[in-house]
Order: sequence, then structure tokens, then C-alpha cells
Amino acid sequence: MPRANMSESVTLRIPVEVLSDIEAIANATERSRSYIIVRALKTYLLNEGADIFTAIKGREQIAAGEYEDMDDVIADMDRIIAGKVA
Repeated sequence: MPRANMSESVTLRIPVEVLSDIEAIANATERSRSYIIVRALKTYLLNEGADIFTAIKGREQIAAGEYEDMDDVIADMDRIIAGKVA
């Protein structure tokens, strides 16, 4: 059974100073430039990218009517604080 191609080639422009840093890290770690770039992209996706994905999911939930009105939440909190559990 042939193995599916698990990667795809992408062409991009990288500032010279960034590429220089990538090459220095690749040489120091005896890894390929591709390996270093993929690791950097995965780190981005785990951090800033995750925030963007969370925002996308939130917008989808709002569009589907899956949200709580903030005034209702505050009113519930006020009742709880006053000892009148909702």
C-alpha cells in the first residue's frame, strides 16, 4: 500500500535576517531549514494561532445562538452574591 504524502511544498519569501537566523539554528542543531521552520510554525499555532482558533469558534457559537446575555449573567451574579441563589 503506497504511503500518502504527509507534507506539501510551499513557496514563501522570508526576510534575509530571518533566514540567516534559521540557517544558523539549523546548522547548530544539525537539522534542516524545513525542520526549523515547521517547528516555528507549530509553536505559532500553539500560541497565537490557538487564540485565533478560539475566536473563530466563539464567533461560530454566537452565530449559532450559543451564548449568554451579559446582563443576565451579571443579574445572576448579583443574586448569588446577595444570597438568593438562582
